[in-house]
Amino acid sequence: MSTSRSARHTVPGAADQPEPIKAIPLRHPIRNIVAIILILIVAAFIWDAATNRPTYDWPAVGKYLFDQRVSAAALVTIELTVLAMVGAIVLGTLIAVMRLSPNPVLKGVAWVYLWIFRGTPVYVQLVFWGLLATIYKTISVGVPFTEPWAVWTTQDAISVFWLAVVGLALNEAAYMAEIVRAGILSVDPGQTEASTALGMSWVQSMVRIILPQSMRVIIPPTGNEVISMLKTTSLVTAVPLSTDLYTRTRDISAETFNPIPLLIVASIWYLFFTSIMMTGQFFLERRFARGTRFVDVGPGTPAAETASVPTVSTATPAAHPNKGDGS
Repeated sequence: MSTSRSARHTVPGAADQPEPIKAIPLRHPIRNIVAIILILIVAAFIWDAATNRPTYDWPAVGKYLFDQRVSAAALVTIELTVLAMVGAIVLGTLIAVMRLSPNPVLKGVAWVYLWIFRGTPVYVQLVFWGLLATIYKTISVGVPFTEPWAVWTTQDAISVFWLAVVGLALNEAAYMAEIVRAGILSVDPGQTEASTALGMSWVQSMVRIILPQSMRVIIPPTGNEVISMLKTTSLVTAVPLSTDLYTRTRDISAETFNPIPLLIVASIWYLFFTSIMMTGQFFLERRFARGTRFVDVGPGTPAAETASVPTVSTATPAAHPNKGDGS
C-alpha cells in the first residue's frame, strides 16, 4: 500500500493540483424584492386592462385579429420588409466597398449617396417617390437625342408597391453601408496583406477573405435593421400605399369609429413578426460566432469565453532535443 501511495505522489504535478473550489451563490434579497414588485405591477396593469378598460374592446380585437383584410395586409408588410432589406443589403455592401476603395471617384460617389439618404427623413423620401409620376411623367428607352424606341407612362411602368420597396431600400442601404464598412474595418489588416501576398486582387480579397470574416460583426446590427425595417413599413402611406398592415387597420378603424382595438391588432402582428426575427437573429449570431466566443478548455471544466486564444506549445524540453541542452 505504501509503494502505491508513493508512486501516486511521484506523478509529476499530482501533488500540486488544488482542491476543487466549492462556490456558494451570493444571495440577492433586494433583487428578488424588486423582481416581485415589478411582476405585481405588470399583473395589475394586465388585470386593469382586461377588466376595467372597456375602450380596449377585447372582443373587437379577437374579431379583427385574423380578419382576411388584416392577414393580407400583414403579408404585404412582410413582402415589403424582405424585398427592401435584400435590396438594401446588396446596395449597402456595394457602397461600403466603394467607400473603402482606393479609387477617389468611387469613394466620392459613395460619400454623396450617404450624405443625401442619411441626411433626409425617410418619410420625406417616400413622399418624393410617391410624386415620381408627377416629376417624370413618362419613361422612354432609346438613344439620346433620337426618337425613343419605347415610351411608357410612369404610373403604368412602376406600381405603388415597387415605389415603396425602392424608397425603403435606398434609404436603408445608406445605413447598411456603414454597418458593412464597420464589419470590414474590424478584420485584421494582416488578412488583406496575406491575400495580396497570395496574388489576390483587391476585389478577390474582399469577396473571399474580408467579407466572410466580417460577418460576425455585421450580423447583429443587420438583425436590428431588419426589425427596424418591419416597423418602418408603416410609413409607406406616404407613397401612398394603403395595403400594408398599419394603413389597413387604420382604414378599418375609420369605418368602425373604434381605433384602439385595431391598433392593438396591428401591434400584435408586429410583435409576432419581430419575435420570429429576433429568434432567427439569435441563431445566426451563434453560427457566425463559432470559434470566436467559446473555447473548450478540457473535460470537466466549463468553457471559457474569449475573443481569441493564442496557440502555446505545452511540450516538455525533452521533446525538443535541441532545446534545454545548451545548444
